[in-house]
Amino acid sequence: MQVSRSVTESTGSDPREQRRYYLEDVPLDEALSRFNSALDAAGGMKPTPSERIALHEARGRVTAQPVWARLSSPHYHAAAMDGAAIRSEATAGASEKTPVRLRIGEEAQWVDTGMPLPPGFDAVVMIENIQVVEEGLIEIMLPVAPWQHVRLMGEDIVASELLLPEGHLLRPSDLGALAQAGLVHVDVRHPPRVAVIPTGTELVPPGGSLKPGNIVESNSLVLAGLVEEWGGQATRFPPVPDDYDRLKRAVQEALAGHDIVVINAGASAGRRDFTASLVADLGRLAVHGVAIRPGHPVALGVVQGKPVVGVPGYPVSAALTLDLFVRPLVYRLQGLAVPQRPVVQAMMTRKVFSPMGEDEFLRVKVGRVGGEWLATPLQRGAGVTMSLVRADGLVSIPRGSEGIHERQKIDVELLRTVEEAENAIVVVGSHDVALDVLANHLHRRHPERSLSSSNVGSLGGLLALKGGEAHLAGSHLLDEDSGEYNLPYVKRLLAGLEVVIVNLVYREQGLMVRKGNPKAIAGLADLGRPDVVFVNRQRGAGTRVLLDFKLRELRLAPGQITGYDRAAFTHLAVAAAVAGGAADAGLGILTAARALELDFVPVARERYDLVIPRIYYESPLLEPLLTLLQDPSFRTEVDGLGGYDTSHMGQAMARLPAV
Repeated sequence: MQVSRSVTESTGSDPREQRRYYLEDVPLDEALSRFNSALDAAGGMKPTPSERIALHEARGRVTAQPVWARLSSPHYHAAAMDGAAIRSEATAGASEKTPVRLRIGEEAQWVDTGMPLPPGFDAVVMIENIQVVEEGLIEIMLPVAPWQHVRLMGEDIVASELLLPEGHLLRPSDLGALAQAGLVHVDVRHPPRVAVIPTGTELVPPGGSLKPGNIVESNSLVLAGLVEEWGGQATRFPPVPDDYDRLKRAVQEALAGHDIVVINAGASAGRRDFTASLVADLGRLAVHGVAIRPGHPVALGVVQGKPVVGVPGYPVSAALTLDLFVRPLVYRLQGLAVPQRPVVQAMMTRKVFSPMGEDEFLRVKVGRVGGEWLATPLQRGAGVTMSLVRADGLVSIPRGSEGIHERQKIDVELLRTVEEAENAIVVVGSHDVALDVLANHLHRRHPERSLSSSNVGSLGGLLALKGGEAHLAGSHLLDEDSGEYNLPYVKRLLAGLEVVIVNLVYREQGLMVRKGNPKAIAGLADLGRPDVVFVNRQRGAGTRVLLDFKLRELRLAPGQITGYDRAAFTHLAVAAAVAGGAADAGLGILTAARALELDFVPVARERYDLVIPRIYYESPLLEPLLTLLQDPSFRTEVDGLGGYDTSHMGQAMARLPAV
């Protein structure tokens, strides 16, 4: 194991810039042990102080001490039914043949539910079991047991009994019980106060003017939100430039009024990364660098008896390290155990390679197809913010493992409820913006449903159906021999399945080029020019199949095209490459070109279908989605995107039997 050490480098006149703390490679369990030992040596993480608050403010707070009842509930013997209060012994031997007659007033009294039981009476007869003989005289035809239909004093709560223990998370029902027991206020733990300090000279607030090199400061929103989900109280500090003294002042200010300090970015070992050295200067640096992916350059220390955690600047790394190292502290300060997330055993749909020396935390999409839980890995990368948004679960790949095999069973820690995951419609295949619109309409009208999409190309979608890994696949595969879309491929690849092919849209495919078309690209033949840089789609994508078909018609070899082997996974990703100047042209749909204000050179009109196994086509799970395809408002919105023809949307283009 590499140990932490500091060395002096000639990086400037400021000695603080000369001292560099090199990253360690500490295993996760050892890093947690070191961090906790440092906290214990500094006095431990004692629960936060208590405060007394009104019951109506207490939901979601944690009791700071045992809560005892002041009153009994009910605090009197109460009638539990509408009827008559009686003395039970007076009804002995009562039957239909020998009813007992009682005079209202001395021998019985009318009562309503909740009324005090009159003195001297010990039971209530339901109104349904009473015969009125005459005014003031009733008849009872069944014997009544003592205290029948009576809520005894203290039946629910007895004065002085323990209502709730210390360290209990207060729910609405708890507050009702406390009120019934005579309490108006309750002593609760103060929410742990967590300071979130973003650092970096390049940071710009959301909505601010951006120049090349600027980064929108969004991490503090994510980190503060997570802290508050866990019951903490977060303070977002303004971004601190890469300046040691200014960061030191911010940390000292944060320590004065908070229980935990989180410094975002500056945790690595670069020339302007000050977090680790600052923590070491102010207190004790326990760990700098943990063998995890993402999130390796994390700094864990203790200053003034309080934890100071430096999390990496990349969004996924920041969120993961906060979850691993700060979440337990927030719960510990509340006197609570860390809640365990639900875990399901799922089958991995793709092979995943992982470095052997690190614990990797892989975000996945999760769905239930044919009774089997499936996990599909999301795009990896510490800076892929949307993987945080799209993830349904987290898979831990332990160090020493080379990864996960395709179709291997693995445990998935769910980041959503089991019910949400079970109600997800799993769509695998080609990307189309109309699917994104469909996902929005579906969730808006049926909040219990969601569309879980993975963009692996048309061919990958059909193979996923073959492997039982999706409910439906988006496809636009052109068969060169017949000139027909999708049907020949489905017949070849899904011969063993009964399948329904449903049209989503017809759409325009063309070359997306920068505004004004500065390279004067007129068609696919221009891709062979040496001054034109192209960006392609991945193998198996319908767009790439179309491209290869057209290139063969033109007798243009892929090797003649600069950028042919460079692939993007969605139409919007291709458009972004062109808009950003990384390519001069890319084949994609008109909607994507319009979204990024690109010019468009039409190439072909194609059919985009949804390929659905019949077992799911006729299932309740997909019924809301198929109904939406017939909805005029959905069609209108798709038409408004441009480049689409929805005239056959929702129509079954073919029904194929299993062969």
